[in-house]
Amino acid sequence: MPKIGAEPIRKAALINATIHEVGKAGSLDVTVAQIAKRAGMSPALAHHYFGSKDQIFLHAMRFILKTFGDSVRDELKSNDSRSRVVAIITASFASQNFQRETVSAWLNFYALALTNTDAARLLRVYHRRLRSNLLVALRPMTSRPDQVAETLGALIDGVYLRSVLSARPTDGDSARQLVLDYLDEALA
Repeated sequence: MPKIGAEPIRKAALINATIHEVGKAGSLDVTVAQIAKRAGMSPALAHHYFGSKDQIFLHAMRFILKTFGDSVRDELKSNDSRSRVVAIITASFASQNFQRETVSAWLNFYALALTNTDAARLLRVYHRRLRSNLLVALRPMTSRPDQVAETLGALIDGVYLRSVLSARPTDGDSARQLVLDYLDEALA
């Protein structure tokens, strides 16, 4: 007989295990069995809840995106434009969003989006939201909000890519400062 209330707990454990295993492997070259073992359950149960490894990974990315969105909302202390841009940048490099495992998941999410339509759609949604949020904040601050928003998005992606490919530990403070320095230069 199934345990009442166990499903959300098990799904969360599988999502966390997926992020950990993908981060450890540095690729999507992990099995459902590895993920399930890390979560303390059977591969059959993982398949029951999610269907496939790609679906488990997409749920993990949705969790990462939700965590990022929550981080941005937590950082928004003011409605002024600069504070909104800084909140997005700060959330991008907050400890819960800029861990090696999470950054590795992002890198693999980009790769999966090349071949998986669900991943491609989710990535487009993220890019549109990021661009839209940056544009709203940047319009009152610069005559070229499109260019600055595109560059900020590319810079955030680039810092993520370099951090996961580096042997050094991720350093969110330095990464955040690098992007904030560009923002200051772009708005000067």
